[in-house]
Amino acid sequence: MLQILVDAIVLGCSYALMAVGLNMVYGLLRIIHVAHAALYTLGAYVGLYCLYHFSSSLWLSLIFGAIFSALIGTLMYRIIYNPVLTAPRYVPLIAGAGVFIASQEIFRLLAGPYPYPFNASFKFLSLTHSHLRITETQMLIITFMIGAFLCLYLVINNTNLGMMWRACTQDMELAASSGINVNLIIAVNFMIGSALAGSAGVLMALYRNSVFPTMGAMVSYKAFVVVVLGGFGSIPGAAIAGILLAVAESLLGMVPLFNLPREAIAFLVMVLVLMFKPKGLFGR
Repeated sequence: MLQILVDAIVLGCSYALMAVGLNMVYGLLRIIHVAHAALYTLGAYVGLYCLYHFSSSLWLSLIFGAIFSALIGTLMYRIIYNPVLTAPRYVPLIAGAGVFIASQEIFRLLAGPYPYPFNASFKFLSLTHSHLRITETQMLIITFMIGAFLCLYLVINNTNLGMMWRACTQDMELAASSGINVNLIIAVNFMIGSALAGSAGVLMALYRNSVFPTMGAMVSYKAFVVVVLGGFGSIPGAAIAGILLAVAESLLGMVPLFNLPREAIAFLVMVLVLMFKPKGLFGR
């Protein structure tokens, strides 16, 4: 049972890292960033390229995957979302979906449709006790998620940048009239969220030992469920809901009555939560 919980927590970390980027964008611009999943896959492929052409070190792959995803994510905002921010809400949604679908085909054309192994060398902590085993990869993913969310929390609540970000999420027009560089805040917002998505892609490629063009699709669905569960715009809610969803999937999957695919369980949990908490567990 403990081993199942550990495996679920690791999976939940990937959900949370993806969901926080979605929530940051929604909290600031009130749009659903469907193309966010493309950055997850992009980070994995950039990390894989580093392994094959530069070094077998995981740390280099993780850094380059995060940086490249951050740059492309910021560019994505400038080219795709910025021109349609004043349009009806379904327009950015359709634009993002188009980018995501196109990205899958681009990855397939450039790298082929088949999965590649992700064999990276690194040393990290591991834990073995009785029937419980936490591998180096699992420990790294859990530690990275905790560290990333702690840093993000400190930045948002204890820096001038975080103060400006919070002001923009409450009233962007008032923030702009107060002298805040709104375009800079939006760019940094996309950069941080995209870097987290790219990092999640690298870490889960390491965990699954596989990189393939559609790897971001299912994670994006789960991340959307996590955003709804945690509450739109709630970053702490995304972190907690990601873990809770993965644990619920694992535990309910063991019950014969709920012998359903994990995807079905995820949406079942979402529906049940929304029946009692329409704004999500941590929504206002």
